[in-house]
Amino acid sequence: MSNLSKENLPFHVAIIPDGNRRWAKKRGLEPWKGHEAGAKIIENISQQALDMGIRCVTFWGSSMDNLTKRPMQEKLALLDIYERYFNKLMEDPKIQENKIRIRIVGRWREQFPGKLKGILEDGIKKTADHSNNFLNFLLAYDGSDDILEATKRIVELVSEKKERVKIDEKLISDNLLSNQLPSVDLIIRTGTEGDPHNSAGFLMWQTRNSQYYFTDKLFPDFDAEEFASSIKDYQKRNRRLGK
Repeated sequence: MSNLSKENLPFHVAIIPDGNRRWAKKRGLEPWKGHEAGAKIIENISQQALDMGIRCVTFWGSSMDNLTKRPMQEKLALLDIYERYFNKLMEDPKIQENKIRIRIVGRWREQFPGKLKGILEDGIKKTADHSNNFLNFLLAYDGSDDILEATKRIVELVSEKKERVKIDEKLISDNLLSNQLPSVDLIIRTGTEGDPHNSAGFLMWQTRNSQYYFTDKLFPDFDAEEFASSIKDYQKRNRRLGK
C-alpha cells in the first residue's frame, strides 16, 4: 500500500460481498462457514480502507431474502456471526480513536433478535457524533424496498400536510431508508463468475454515477492485494459524469 497514490481516492466505496456460500460449498463446508470467512474479510478490508485514507465504506451484509428464504439453521448461524462480529467491532478502540461513525441501514430492527439489536443500537449511539470516517452495513436491505419506502413516506407527508409538496431530489433522498449514505464512488462486486451485474437494486439512488469493479473471486478469497488493485484501477479512470 506504500505505493498507493493519495490522489483521486474514492470517498465512498461500497462492496457487494458475493460468494460466501459458494466458497463453503466448494470446500464441502456448511454455508455459514463461508459467512464466517467473509466476516474476517470485512474486518480486514475495513482496516485496509482506513489505512489507505478511504473515509466511507459500505458492506451489504444481507438482503431480506437472505434472512427469510434461507434454511433456519443457516439464518441462526448468520445471526450468531453477526452478534460476535458486531460485538467485537463496537468494542474496538480504533472506532473511537479514528472517530468512525457506524451506520446500519435496512429492516434489521424487524428481523434481528433483541440482544443483537441492542449491540447495534449501542454502536450507533456511541458513534453518532463521529465524522472523520464512516463504516456502513446494509442488513435486511433491498434496494427496491429502499425506493418504495421513500415513496410511502412522501405520500404520507403529502397526506398530512394537505397542501402542495415540492417533489425534488432532496425530498426523495431525505426519505430513503439509506438517507444517511452519500453517493457511491466505487462499487466492488465479488464472485461474479462471468456474470457481472448490480443486484436487487443495490443503493439505486446513491449509485447513479458510480464506477464498478467486478471480480470472479469469491468474497472469502478477496484479499488485500486485490482490494488495493481495485482502488488503483479506480484512480486511473476519468469520471466524465455526463460531461
